[in-house]
Amino acid sequence: MIQAVNVSFSQGYEVAVIVFDIQDVLQFKEEMGKQQYDTYIKQLKKAFKEAIVDRIPKEDILILHDYNSDNVTFLMRIDCTEKKSRELDEIIYMITANVQEHLQEISPQCKSSFITGYMFVDKSQYPTEHAVNRAYKQAIIMTEEKRKAGFSGLMMTMDDIISNQHIRLMVQPIVEVATNQMKAHEVLTRGPAGTDLENPLALFSAARQTGRLYELEQIVLEKTFRQVSENDLLKQVFINLTPVTIENLRFPTDIKAMLDRYPSISAEQFVLEITEREAINHIDYFIANIQSLRQLGFQIAVDDTGAGYSNLNTIIEIMPDIIKIDRSVIQNIDSSTVKESMLKGLLLIAKETGSIVVAEGIESKGEAMVLSKNNVDLAQGYFYARPTGVEKLKVSS
Repeated sequence: MIQAVNVSFSQGYEVAVIVFDIQDVLQFKEEMGKQQYDTYIKQLKKAFKEAIVDRIPKEDILILHDYNSDNVTFLMRIDCTEKKSRELDEIIYMITANVQEHLQEISPQCKSSFITGYMFVDKSQYPTEHAVNRAYKQAIIMTEEKRKAGFSGLMMTMDDIISNQHIRLMVQPIVEVATNQMKAHEVLTRGPAGTDLENPLALFSAARQTGRLYELEQIVLEKTFRQVSENDLLKQVFINLTPVTIENLRFPTDIKAMLDRYPSISAEQFVLEITEREAINHIDYFIANIQSLRQLGFQIAVDDTGAGYSNLNTIIEIMPDIIKIDRSVIQNIDSSTVKESMLKGLLLIAKETGSIVVAEGIESKGEAMVLSKNNVDLAQGYFYARPTGVEKLKVSS
């Protein structure tokens, strides 16, 4: 590499170090999990290599290197009589556009966006290796500065969502497996329509990164209580909450104050569903608040059961009223004896804890038949009904 840089200098070229990084790398890691994320990174680096080789003359590519990180770096020689910074920006834009298009084809669920930084290697610095490393570090700093600017924008966006309560509520029915009768609704949250934060994963990730998670979940609770009150809804309502909210010392007082504002509803109508997007950081506060919530009349559910050890540990700690079995266990269970055995094991755990079982993500008749055969209590999913706007709830439905 160093020899190629020196040769380029001797031929009158400049050398640029260009870094491509993922805009929301932490969000991607969190949403995908390690195995899926590692696969995504391999696809990303392959896509960048193909785009760079396709767009840049071979003799201008000095080295393509990932520096054992999540970003992609390459060194390119620049004929400054032909390509100034503006032309380099155009090249970078074409490469990223090509990569985004390719990744969208192979992973439609991944909305990839990238930040880039580049720096020209200082010819006057010696040795050349030092100059290249310095240019690389400066290019990395540029990407971080752009990321920070994006974070500031994210803060402003979340401030607007929180202050104006720009969220929408959807509901999905929960049915009794034996009778197909509707027994409850789960409230689902959506961000501002038509924005990057409409997706709940993106919305809650943004709230988490900006420290606004508790405030966001308070808005979800307030809007849910208001809708249940206005619609005179008699069935139970499941509301998702993270441990960050459950363990907050203010939470029992705040939720009681909300109930007092809506005298026509009672805590007994609601199931507080603990999602484990966040770890439980203060187990003593968490357990104490669970006890306080139960004293108020709320039922407690544990979500995503079967997706990992942490859920089983939470079940042991709080002995939930309801256990929700994760979609990963249910998917294609009608063609997997192993998954059916997992279901039977979770049903035994539920029997020991005295918990009602809700199976999530049912999408086929075959999956529903396995649930019926194993006497699962309740279920939800597209097979039964898709989520609808909360405004479509009928009075006393």
